[in-house]
Amino acid sequence: MGTSVYFQNYNNFNEQNLIDDLVIESIQIYGLDIIYLNRKLTGVDNILNEDDISVFDETHEFEVYVKNVEGFEGEGDFLSRFGLQIRDQITFTVAHRTFEKYATRDNADLTRPYEGDLIYFPLNAKLFKVMHVEHESVFYQTGALQVYDMRCELFEYSGERFDTGIPNIDQFWGATGNTNPTLSTNLEQLANTDPIAKNLFFEQEADGIIDFSEIDPFSETIDIQDNF
Repeated sequence: MGTSVYFQNYNNFNEQNLIDDLVIESIQIYGLDIIYLNRKLTGVDNILNEDDISVFDETHEFEVYVKNVEGFEGEGDFLSRFGLQIRDQITFTVAHRTFEKYATRDNADLTRPYEGDLIYFPLNAKLFKVMHVEHESVFYQTGALQVYDMRCELFEYSGERFDTGIPNIDQFWGATGNTNPTLSTNLEQLANTDPIAKNLFFEQEADGIIDFSEIDPFSETIDIQDNF
């Protein structure tokens, strides 16, 4: 072997534990507590590779360090052809042992933070979606990894179900603050919680246009005239 047997710089378990303890203590001093929401897939579309009925009914609370000390990153607030867009981004750092202690012990399948999960940020009472998890942000100190970097973007609600037992989260999209849009079972109930949406209107209009009957499978009448 080429390396010295008297200096174990990358294979010292005691030194690795010491760095873990220092990292956790630093996050507890300079960080803040967040609520981590684990996403459950209930209606996966294998063709489009998406899930339109995601459910969030499991939460885990632990401390993280906010890397964006000067404010949110990303494109920020801007006007587009679709109206006002808010693309705030933020990066949270959580220690491996902290995540295992508060999340993995409760859910054995949650071995690390996953893309698509949500984080409730208490300072501005907003939800952020985990877009990417970087596990090598600190590169192998003494031969081990200590933290995850969760790069997040401001969450855009699109019909997800929330049943966490936390009113600030479950009732966030309610029209009056006393309703829970996650419990809506049809378009009429959803319209009461989202006055801007026109889902029921579009559905009723489509019923009079699209029928896919045997006579007209494409819901249109094609009149071909022979001018020859």
